[in-house]
Amino acid sequence: MDSSVSRYGLGQKRKGRQIVAEKKKKGATKKKTSNKKVTEKVVKKVAKKKARLNKAEIEHYKTLLLNKRREILFNVTNIEVGALKKSRQDAAGDLSSMPLHMADIGSDTFEQEFALGLVESERGLLQEIDEALERVESRTYGICQATHVMIRKARLQAQPWAKYCVEHARKLEEESS
Repeated sequence: MDSSVSRYGLGQKRKGRQIVAEKKKKGATKKKTSNKKVTEKVVKKVAKKKARLNKAEIEHYKTLLLNKRREILFNVTNIEVGALKKSRQDAAGDLSSMPLHMADIGSDTFEQEFALGLVESERGLLQEIDEALERVESRTYGICQATHVMIRKARLQAQPWAKYCVEHARKLEEESS
């Protein structure tokens, strides 16, 4: 039977088919990697040309940012006044400035530290809003800073200071935890 296989070339056909199949597999993997590169280029072009926000949308988001900034500044001012400028006597309405108990001092200190923590958090948000306003001026607002794709309008509506698209923000969150 070996002689018939080699005589009719069946063994060579099988080997040839295997070689062709292997070449097709290699070609398919090359196409996949090149398709990825092409897709990335297309996404970048779309983000640069077609999907940009129009002037009315940018003005809308700029107004949202400015209103949020104004609100945060008002809140920070009020928190600072409440935490730093009031004495215990003013806050509690006591006639005496001596606390009745050590726990009262601890409570006052805790409230002050909590308020200052809120102020610090709000100041961080103010910085992000200022950066977003700078992106509006530089005409890069609404584009993810990492992937260069457009940030969805729903995300910008909910968080107008967003600098990353949802997908990249999730990736960063997973890496940090």
